[in-house]
Amino acid sequence: MYLTGNANVFHSDDNGFKEMEMTANDMMAEIRDANLSYLMLAQQMIRADKVTAIFRLGISGDIAELIEGMSNAQILKLAGGNMMLARFRFDDSAILSMLTNYNKDRVLAQSHAAILMAGQAVEEIV
Repeated sequence: MYLTGNANVFHSDDNGFKEMEMTANDMMAEIRDANLSYLMLAQQMIRADKVTAIFRLGISGDIAELIEGMSNAQILKLAGGNMMLARFRFDDSAILSMLTNYNKDRVLAQSHAAILMAGQAVEEIV
């Protein structure tokens, strides 16, 4: 599978993948869906157990309080933007390698990655 120069068309290879055209509008709709799912999940996690949610989401207490207090209309408005709200918490290839390591020490590698990610600074509103 490869991406064409205009970033709109995905072509299949010999593995049986179907050809799929993804327009800019399709990508924006996918971003909105991902944002909405993320915000709804984050709000549910925060309401269930704020301390654990802050740790798992990698957000600050201030951000958690803002998300917790958002109305459905506010969540829909925020989710409708053109930027992804969630981001990968690993900027280091070593952490990604640990998370995708499928050898016999997988649990140890994932635990080590979790410890490294827990040491990262939380997201703040700037």
